[in-house]
Amino acid sequence: MSREVRPPRVGIYCRLSEEDRTKQSAEDDSESIQNQKTMLLDYAAAQGWTVFDLYTDDDYAGSDRTRPAFNRLLKDAEQRKFDVILCKTQSRFTRELELVETYIHGLFPLWGIRFVSIVDHADTDNRGNKKARQINGLVNEWYLEDMSENIRSVLNSKRENGLHIGAFALYGYRKDPDRRGHLLVDPEAAAVVHEIFSLYAAGYGKTAIARRLNDRGVPNPSSYKRLHGLRYRPPASKSSAIWTVATISKLLENEMYIGTLVQGRYGSVSYKVRQNRARPRAQWYRVPHMHEPIIPHDLWAQVQERRAACARPETASGLPGLFAQKTRCASCGRILRTTKTQGRTYLKCPTHALSAADCPGAFISVEQLSKAVLQALIQLNEQYFDAAQFDALIQAQLRRSDPTQALRQELSALEARATAAGACIRSLYRDKASGLLTDADFLALSRDFASEREKHTSAAADCRARLEAMQNQLPPDLRAIQAACMHPSHLTRSIVSQMIDLITISKRVPGTHTIEICIYWRF
Repeated sequence: MSREVRPPRVGIYCRLSEEDRTKQSAEDDSESIQNQKTMLLDYAAAQGWTVFDLYTDDDYAGSDRTRPAFNRLLKDAEQRKFDVILCKTQSRFTRELELVETYIHGLFPLWGIRFVSIVDHADTDNRGNKKARQINGLVNEWYLEDMSENIRSVLNSKRENGLHIGAFALYGYRKDPDRRGHLLVDPEAAAVVHEIFSLYAAGYGKTAIARRLNDRGVPNPSSYKRLHGLRYRPPASKSSAIWTVATISKLLENEMYIGTLVQGRYGSVSYKVRQNRARPRAQWYRVPHMHEPIIPHDLWAQVQERRAACARPETASGLPGLFAQKTRCASCGRILRTTKTQGRTYLKCPTHALSAADCPGAFISVEQLSKAVLQALIQLNEQYFDAAQFDALIQAQLRRSDPTQALRQELSALEARATAAGACIRSLYRDKASGLLTDADFLALSRDFASEREKHTSAAADCRARLEAMQNQLPPDLRAIQAACMHPSHLTRSIVSQMIDLITISKRVPGTHTIEICIYWRF
């Protein structure tokens, strides 16, 4: 009795990558996924094969091992769910010689799977064309390597010429729609960036800044991108949707905010591995003055100076101590450490705490030091400060550090254009009345100017709304610092940071309560 022979089952694999879409010839691989399916289904029908499933990867490169349909195909092949794998060309399956040897010449025969590709006539049932399949694999490998080098060369050239090539602009900027590779300031996000830098320079810790932004519900950079319609990868956890210390740290050290385009911080291991690793700083591409800065250089310098000092917050709120990183032992030069005893805060020399023989030490209460510094500041104000000159300096600082200045200028320009359009309409009436314009010319011109006035008036209203929103997010006004410095009633971290460079503390004079305090002012 003869057994019925069932027709072979076939798994059809199709792939279309981004580079295929740019080709023009009808004979190359530019055909759509649908055309590939039609070709392969017709071939399978002509052979009398039964189609088990269609496996389709759209917009995936031939070297990408993470292709979802590709990996499902391999899993089903291992489980012997079909007998034949059918592709248009061998390169549709893979462009890597290693995978050709691993699967087409290795595991597929072991699993009893036949591999067939139509255009280049690859067929594992035909032992005579194994060398041809290996040559195809080698040619495809060379193609991948050459393409990778060409792409790398083009991207490096763009980086060297100061063209932004990232998929997304840095938080605080947006891509210029009219100039490829150029960045424009995003006023809404730029205001938050400026606030972060200002708060950190004023003495706030990164934890306190993050908490401040989260309490106000300010979206963090990744959330901000998604809220503005960018196809940004969703967060992996709830914590990635909030501001964190790590996010604040990365933002504070990014030179992009002073107008320097920085790219190439990470690079791929090789064209075969979809994994990036950090590059040494010397290999970064840095091109200054490529876009408008958000942070002025004086504020940037203050922030980097404080980052270098690594002042750690000394309070539960995340704020640094009043004299953090500002006091040193007059004997050994080390920064004094904070200690608390019975509710009072003291500053002491760490060297003396370890070895009294190496340093006589320094020890003072924060309360005593605050009184001494406040008294010295008051005396300094009475002797040397010119109130009018100091006010002018503060006003200049306000103008330099105000992130709303650009919006104010834009609003002023829009209002001026709307006013000018209105003046032109009035002039047209006079010209019509005097007979210089015909009725038809008057109607045409007046419609144009009315449209122009309406456009600028609408843009000015939008600009005014954005300006109001930004003003609600500005950091504390520098006028508060001005008032405190001119007529201080108590010390604040802002005053200490702005006015004092260093304070040295000596050991108490034996038999007295006298401690020598030397203040080095920042002016």
